[in-house]
Amino acid sequence: MNNHARVLFFANLREKAGVRETSIEFPQGASIAEIKKLILGKYPGLEPLMGIIIVAMNHGFAFDEDIVPDGAEIAMFPPVSGGENSAKEYPTVLKIVNEEIDIEKIAAEISLPVTGGVCLFTGIVRKETRREPKHETERLVYEAYGAMAELKLRQICDEIRSRWKDVQGIAIVQRTGMLLPGEISVVVACSSAHRDEGIFEAARYGIDRLKEIVPVWKKEVGSEGEEWVEGKYRPRRGE
Repeated sequence: MNNHARVLFFANLREKAGVRETSIEFPQGASIAEIKKLILGKYPGLEPLMGIIIVAMNHGFAFDEDIVPDGAEIAMFPPVSGGENSAKEYPTVLKIVNEEIDIEKIAAEISLPVTGGVCLFTGIVRKETRREPKHETERLVYEAYGAMAELKLRQICDEIRSRWKDVQGIAIVQRTGMLLPGEISVVVACSSAHRDEGIFEAARYGIDRLKEIVPVWKKEVGSEGEEWVEGKYRPRRGE
């Protein structure tokens, strides 16, 4: 008796497949590598992308040798453009949103009576892109694999707390949908009692890590056409 799985496609894979999701039947004991072959047989248009595809299973990264259980949720997408006491005591704001980001509200949410500084990294949509060939952007379209993205934001938060013990509040907010030049796309913010307690380094780590492991993609749309912007980072087991 065969097993079944739900398969989700994101960003340019969704466009190449022509569907957002599908179901697939596979023999018991099949691996991710075998599932990829079955998907390719069903959607041959994905063949040029098979070398870069990242796979997640039940909201965690999956690898070719992993066995797929019956009823699994599998997502396919391109590379994405601690202390326990601290996590309990200090405020944490982790969100994937589809509305305008209010940085003043975020700063207030992670500030306490003992907070002396908040470091915010704010990502803003560029109108001009220096990446060759240089071009202008009319708008960006952000897409996220929501359930997994929220888990990865939590992971980044835990990693920050494990490295910078004096960080108090942490906020990571990513916007999705259509954004125009000048609009805020992402905010990473960290608070602490003093400015020299790691908040600059922690905020920088947060945005860098988000670009590596959080399944969020952006499409650039301009007068010369549109293009999904892909990164190069490949997740390692355990990430």
